[in-house]
Amino acid sequence: MKTVDKKALKRESIIQVALQLFSVNGFHKTTIPDIAAKLHMSVGNLYNYFSSKDILAQEIIKYTSEVLGEKIGVVNDMDISTEEKIHKIVDIYFTMAKEKPEMIEYFLRVYLSNREVFADECAGMVCVSGFITEIMIFFDDGVRRGELRNQDFFSAFGLFMGYLGGMVFLKGEDILPKDISEYIDDISRNIYYALRSEA
Repeated sequence: MKTVDKKALKRESIIQVALQLFSVNGFHKTTIPDIAAKLHMSVGNLYNYFSSKDILAQEIIKYTSEVLGEKIGVVNDMDISTEEKIHKIVDIYFTMAKEKPEMIEYFLRVYLSNREVFADECAGMVCVSGFITEIMIFFDDGVRRGELRNQDFFSAFGLFMGYLGGMVFLKGEDILPKDISEYIDDISRNIYYALRSEA
């Protein structure tokens, strides 16, 4: 049991360090020796955990998707209005952009910019299913309650993520005049008004 736990902890530490390096330096500029050096381990030992840089990159996007998905899952389980859920999801995303910017940067700089790395193993949205599933549950619940307009998932998802991604991009470029957390109320309201049911 202890051996399994130790191996799982080591895998997670590799993921965390690789996530940091990939999000700062990009996928192609980061090498397995860079990651191993940062962890004070040999390249050969690192390959015992992940057999290639591509596989490591795929595991990282699954990991970030699961982390975000779990947080949204907690919101989905709350007995609150859809408008309040939107506010909480925006808060989660913007807080992550502040406290763990590497996770959002990884999605933008590695996952979306290096599609060839993810083409086979992550076809469709397989590698981000943890996050996507919870967002689907959120939309389905909002429509079922009559609070959100019934529309194509990708139209709704694109609108939602456009707001979130756009604000995080502006934060990353250091363009926002205020802290990103100060935009939570306005962005939540904008998303809700854009998605709500007209009934």
